[in-house]
Amino acid sequence: MRLEKQRDTSTTAPGARFVDGYLAYLLAQASQRISAEFHLQVKAAGLSVTQWRVLASLQGSAGETIGTLAVLAITKQPTLSKVVQRMEAEGLVARTGVRADRRQTRVCITTKGSNLIAGLCDQALQHQKAVLAPFGEERAALLIEMLDVLMTEHVPLELAVPEDD
Repeated sequence: MRLEKQRDTSTTAPGARFVDGYLAYLLAQASQRISAEFHLQVKAAGLSVTQWRVLASLQGSAGETIGTLAVLAITKQPTLSKVVQRMEAEGLVARTGVRADRRQTRVCITTKGSNLIAGLCDQALQHQKAVLAPFGEERAALLIEMLDVLMTEHVPLELAVPEDD
């Protein structure tokens, strides 16, 4: 699809596919395509996509609870708990209890984990820059701002990841 193509977002034209103007579909397709390109670099670095998402979510953070991290890493909580256990054994993350609620665990990135993904974070930003280049800086910044608003307005009640992911 070309950027110049105008879309009527209120209805679907007769004979047109519904998904061609459906926001959730377009966002999912764009995410999948853009992510797939970068995930080749993640795998080349020896990480799974979930490990990358965990480490990237923790980079620059004081730590996250397992529940919050599951949402950030787009992973079901039981799966994430197992991944975090393996990552802790590898020294990439550390888990600590939360003082206010002993049932919760806070996950923090270690120096080893941070060092491991520092280069990948740089590569991710370069990839993002290339993806957004056709928009120009102003429109790219606006797109990111609009996506942030969408995410703020639609906070997940629970993480719903399709079974085939």
